[in-house]
Amino acid sequence: QVQLVESGGGLVQPGGSLRLSCAASGFTFSAYLMSWVRQAPGKQRELVAGITNRGSTNYADSVKGRFAISRDNAKKTVYLQMNSLKPEDTAIYYCTTVVFATNYWGQGTQVTVSS
Repeated sequence: QVQLVESGGGLVQPGGSLRLSCAASGFTFSAYLMSWVRQAPGKQRELVAGITNRGSTNYADSVKGRFAISRDNAKKTVYLQMNSLKPEDTAIYYCTTVVFATNYWGQGTQVTVSS
């Protein structure tokens, strides 16, 4: 059974940093692309960052230069380091992957950027 469990969200001031983690289980983690998606109130979901099984990364223009996605295959965990946070980064952040054509999501972790 595929499970994705996010952690690391919270309240941070503008300009601050957070690191999100997503612990995966139930599939061969090292073989799959992993992504972070966020959804702000009243807005559509936005793909924030992705990392392939080989470590290639891609980012939304809105977070380039500020966020970094990484993975530890031994720990079956994907991370999202978020620096220089802005109020517009406030959202629920989800970890997601597609395994055998099924899209799996974690429960999400709330990130709030506010002074």
